[in-house]
Amino acid sequence: MKTKVLMVCLGNICRSPLAEGILKSKVDPDKVFVDSAGTAGYHVGNPPDHRSVAVARQNGLDISNQRCRKFSSIDFLEFDHIYVMDKSNFSNVIQLANTEDDRAKVKLLLEEIDFDISEVPDPYYGGADGFEKVYQMIDRACEAIAKKLT
Repeated sequence: MKTKVLMVCLGNICRSPLAEGILKSKVDPDKVFVDSAGTAGYHVGNPPDHRSVAVARQNGLDISNQRCRKFSSIDFLEFDHIYVMDKSNFSNVIQLANTEDDRAKVKLLLEEIDFDISEVPDPYYGGADGFEKVYQMIDRACEAIAKKLT
């Protein structure tokens, strides 16, 4: 049985698509399924932000085929681990939880590593350098998650 991991940010176009792509590159796809979603439905059906696609490509990953989707309460039934990028995402996801088991699945992504901040900043309104910084943060956290899952 595969372990299922869901990465969640606000719009599912910047941070969570990167987290999905990065974690997928670090785990055995026969053992771990990784997906991503957003807490808002602004971009449903769209590909990730071109800057996320570019920074992923610069790091040897192709996330261009991903499509945005909105998080729903059904995701609690489908996924074993739900990693959110910031406290706002955490609050939005927890509000949809029905049980303590649901709530226990949700963690801030950066809680997986010893880091000086607890939230992955949203690079959407910044420049390309913000996307690279976010990529590096997410990469470190995904490395720790991959080690736990193997």
